[in-house]
Parts: sequence; structure tokens; C-alpha cells
Amino acid sequence: MSDSNPSMDEITCPIPLTQSSIITMAHGGGGKLTRQLIDQIFVPAFGNSQLETNHDSSVIDVGFKKLAYTTDSYVVCPLIFPGGDIGSLAINGTVNDLAMSGAKPLYLTAGFILEEGLPIETLFKIVQSMKKAAAEAEVKIVTGDTKVVDKGKGDGIYINTSGVGAIDHTLEIHPMSVKPGDAILVSGDLGRHGMAIMAARENLGFESPITSDCAALSGMVNELIKAGINLHCLRDLTRGGLATALVEISETANLSITIDDSKLPVDEAVKGACEILGLDPLYVANEGRLVAFVPKEDANQALTIMKSHIHGQNANIIGNVEEKSAKRVILKNALGSSRILDLLSGEQLPRIC
Repeated sequence: MSDSNPSMDEITCPIPLTQSSIITMAHGGGGKLTRQLIDQIFVPAFGNSQLETNHDSSVIDVGFKKLAYTTDSYVVCPLIFPGGDIGSLAINGTVNDLAMSGAKPLYLTAGFILEEGLPIETLFKIVQSMKKAAAEAEVKIVTGDTKVVDKGKGDGIYINTSGVGAIDHTLEIHPMSVKPGDAILVSGDLGRHGMAIMAARENLGFESPITSDCAALSGMVNELIKAGINLHCLRDLTRGGLATALVEISETANLSITIDDSKLPVDEAVKGACEILGLDPLYVANEGRLVAFVPKEDANQALTIMKSHIHGQNANIIGNVEEKSAKRVILKNALGSSRILDLLSGEQLPRIC
């Protein structure tokens, strides 16, 4: 046997890649092709108990403390958009991934890949935005790295961040903690970030301007924990939106989920823009919204806490977890009909984070 690394021809894939033999933009869209990369490439190579929780961050027990750890990369276009920029997005996105494990975010890293020709003024504005977002989320950027690539090879700037947070409670907040009978809540209106990016990218002059919901949710999560809410699962609704998050949680928990279309908060401007463009707001990305699974008896108190927070004023209870283990998400409407929500087979919106 050769000591050299095996080639792709020598590696046996447990399930052949059937959708595409090359990487496409849809592989980064959060849908079926993203799931295919994770399940058939990354998990077989790196699989361990932390990855099996299928959550936004991993919880690591270091003996004297439980820590949450996460990493993310940001390649949004345009770099600056209504309601934020790639810098605030990088900070808030990483803070939110830590918060979804119930952790108090503490420290972040920041890696910058800069393209030759990027105006220094643009970089300065983005870094100042990161500084402001980090201060608001009460985290420190403690180390980082910078690389420069040739003109035309970096799209201005890419940012990679990692984060560490402390867990000071005994809750097990992840998809496998979801229980039959749980109530499902969303913290605010849906689809705002994705439509803000689309409008800015394509210069779409909607009558009502749409602003990204980009925000840190750690404060809201901390209030829920302090109030004694028995949080079973949290997920921030980024790529693929609410529908994708619910499908992933349903599959991991091996339970059926039912949500009520009339309970879903969608801003009229976002709804109108989605109708014009033929998009489904349930699959459009958010960067300041979460879905929470809590016991039915905790639902009303959790809703009150969310609504009292600046980023949760449009929160609502949208559905529940069923007793049956069908691993599906059902959307019911006011007419009594229903449809099953699935992962997107392609990509609804490119480059939204």
C-alpha cells in the first residue's frame, strides 16, 4: 500500500454522488445538494459524536467547563447592503451559531481574504462595522489572519470567523432533544435578509424598501434561559430559511412537524417582493431570526419574552411537534389543505451570506 494520500478514484463513497459530479452554486444554497456534500463527503471523513448532533455549533466538555465552538465563512455580494454589511454579518452570524447551543458568546477569530484592488476605505468601513457589532454582542475578536489574492480571484473580500462561548446551564439544546408535543416559535418576520440582498444586488426598486434583519440573538436567548424556559432546540434561520431548518430538525429528531401558514409572520414588503420574483419566503434567508422548540407549557411565557426583545417583536407560535415519527414537515393553510415542505433541490437565492 502506498504511503501517499489516496486519490478520489481510490476512495469508496458509501452513497454515490448522483446529482452532480462538480461543485455548483447550488451546493452552497442550503438545500439538497448542500446536504449531499455533508452526508456523503464530510461526515464519512470527519464523523464524530459532536457532528452527529447536526447543530449550528458543537458543545465540547473540557472537564471544568462546557464550551460551544463554531466556524463560518462569509462571501456575500454586495459587500454592503441595507441593514448591514459583510462585517456585521460575520460577527452576528457567528454569535448566533453559538447562541443556538445556549452558549454565552465570548471570543471570536477573524480571517480576511482580500482581493487586490479592494479600496482601503471599504475595508476600513467593514472593520469598523465588525467592531460595532462585536461591542453590541459583548464579544472580543482575539486573533485573526489576512491573505491577499490576485485581482479577479476574491470578489473584494471574504471573511471567515470562528467563535467560542461558555455554557452555564444543564440544558441540552439541539435537534435530538426535540420532543413530541413541543411548541414551535419563530422570533420574528421571515425572509427579510434574503430579499434585502436580492434588491441591493439587482438594483430592484421596490416601492417599500426592504432592510436586512441582521442582528445578534444571544441576548434574547440569554433572557429565555434566565427565565427558566426549558429550551429543547434553537436554530437560526439562515441559508434555506425556516423551511430548511425545520426539515433538518425533523430528520435529526425523527419526528413530524406541523406548522400553520396563518401564523407565519411575513412583512408585506417581503411578501410582495417574493410574489413578484416567484420566491417562497419560507425558504428565503434570515440573519436575525430563530426558531425555538419548547414544551407546550412554556410556549406562552417564551413568546412573551421574545416579544419584549427588540429583535423579537413579531414573534409568534407557529406550530407543534407531532407524536408520530414520520420525519416530515407539514404546512397547513386556512382552507384546510396542506403540503409537505422539503429541502430545495436547487438554489433559491445565491450568495446571501
